[in-house]
Amino acid sequence: MTIDTLSEMIKIKSPVNGEELGEVPSLSKEQIDALIEKAETEQKSWAKTPVNQRADLLYKWADLLLQRKEAIGDIITKEVGKPYKASVTEVERTVDFIRYTAEDGLRMDGQLTRSNQFPSDNGSRISMATRKPVGIVLAISPFNYPINLAAAKLAPALVAGNGVVFKPATQGALTGQAMIEALKDAGLPDGLVAFATGRGSVIGDHLVQHPAVHMISFTGSTAVGNDIAKKTTMKSLSFELGGKDPAIVLEDADLDLAAKEIVSGAFSYSGQRCTAIKRVLVLDSVADQLVAKLKERIEGLSVGSPWDNADVVPLIDLKSANFVKELIDDAVAKNAKTVLGGMQIENLIHPTLLDDVTEDMRVAWEEPFGPVLPVIRVSSKEEAIRIANKSEYGLQASLFTENINDAFVVADEIEAGTVQLNGKTQRGPDHFPFLGTKGSGIGEQGIRKSIESMTVTKSVVLNLHE
Repeated sequence: MTIDTLSEMIKIKSPVNGEELGEVPSLSKEQIDALIEKAETEQKSWAKTPVNQRADLLYKWADLLLQRKEAIGDIITKEVGKPYKASVTEVERTVDFIRYTAEDGLRMDGQLTRSNQFPSDNGSRISMATRKPVGIVLAISPFNYPINLAAAKLAPALVAGNGVVFKPATQGALTGQAMIEALKDAGLPDGLVAFATGRGSVIGDHLVQHPAVHMISFTGSTAVGNDIAKKTTMKSLSFELGGKDPAIVLEDADLDLAAKEIVSGAFSYSGQRCTAIKRVLVLDSVADQLVAKLKERIEGLSVGSPWDNADVVPLIDLKSANFVKELIDDAVAKNAKTVLGGMQIENLIHPTLLDDVTEDMRVAWEEPFGPVLPVIRVSSKEEAIRIANKSEYGLQASLFTENINDAFVVADEIEAGTVQLNGKTQRGPDHFPFLGTKGSGIGEQGIRKSIESMTVTKSVVLNLHE
């Protein structure tokens, strides 16, 4: 009898049209324990498998995902409402990620250190440091990139020799299932990756507090990240959390470029991205011009079905759409100007541009995860920096200027993991360092950094005697 036949099932419905797409098991704590016990056993053998063989598994996995990109793209679009073209592109990007991870895994060498490099030692010792897998990695992925951000945890963990407990977002679990099927077809040892679906209220705390879990890689909201951090002890943590990414536009900026990049960064996949531009801080002297250019570009966005590759599509659920509408209504009630949009039809929010947003409005600080762009006018670059840094978040920021001195001075002052100069906020390429400050994350990602975070250093010291 399989786990599926023993479990209550969770039905997955499409955010696009409410269609029932399938179901996944809602596992119990006891079922989770059994899966983790199996993963622990398999991990011991996997850790002893030569790294070139571990890399071969990833290469085969990548090849299968590429062969199945249209089918998996279809599942992504149905399950999370991402435009179909973007869904297929996500699979292709994931293939590149996995292949690069396999290659980088082969280059994870140790370090030889002689003690004569230290002033007070006579050089009679040599340290031989190697990197060992942490053991079991708990990988918790979000709905918005259900294959890319899942593979970004699984691939580094596996090439490093770890076992994995993979907990996908429930809305995204069918995509995760298809991804794991490809991994199994590539030759994944049975049980090495535990596919843990279920209700967070039932298994969430159990997973993050499980004694066999040695490292947690989580992508999701800051509130959930804080909750996990409070409930875990003596585990390594790598968190990618929320953001309130600003786009700062100075007086000498190329306004056409700024408008193009800001609209793309704010409204791609309806703004359901942690790295989406979520507010504009623009100098008064060019604000009218910028708002006009933003309005023109936003009017050119398509709204509708992900199957038509519309720019703005229904949000993941009605609760999310209602929250975005609350932020819009709060701003309008406090005298923000609705330049465009503001309309809600069930879980579809039309692309919204708000001008004259002030610091007393919720939309100036709260992360909407939806297609709304507030414009805050400032009198100086110092005021822009102050407002940008006042946020609880510090993921990314964009800065638009033609002045190289201002570019680096302001970028240095902004409290964010990444500052994009004359470009939209975005993740990647995936081998670039990726991190957040303050409430936006813990640890550093990017392929090499992710592999390192899922390993520990072991040093063997050779004492030389005459």
